[in-house]
Amino acid sequence: MRVPAIALAVLLSGCAAATNAPSLAPRPAEAIDPRIPVPEPAISTTPSSALVQKLESLVAQAVAGDEAFAPLAERARQLADSAGAKESESWVLAQQALSAAVAARTPVTSAAGDIDAIGAQRIQSLGGIGAADLKAIDAAAARISAIDEREAAAIAAIQAKLSR
Repeated sequence: MRVPAIALAVLLSGCAAATNAPSLAPRPAEAIDPRIPVPEPAISTTPSSALVQKLESLVAQAVAGDEAFAPLAERARQLADSAGAKESESWVLAQQALSAAVAARTPVTSAAGDIDAIGAQRIQSLGGIGAADLKAIDAAAARISAIDEREAAAIAAIQAKLSR
């Protein structure tokens, strides 16, 4: 009687519904030899000429702005050195000269912001920045940042003289 029960179980298993089980056949990726080296993508070692041109233009803008700032800052420093008491006529003249010097910093601060925008735009549109482009952007940003920091220090020194 046991033989017919086993035969019945075998016959009923043939009536089971087909399933969508994954195939156990080898996949195409499994046919690739894992010892073969994967080629590295080509990395550009020079920044794009359009980027270099734009960065040079922004650095030139900052340098020109610094050249315009220097005499105004010197004038404000001289007036601050000779300024009288707070709210005196000479103090007000020194404050006005300081305001003119601060306004002359606009090309430098604008160039610094534009360089940041270039980096952000490249990240957003290209999904990243190439090593050569990043190096060029960083170099230009460092030059402009040095000018900006020097001007900010000059303004702070003049403000310190006027706040006494």
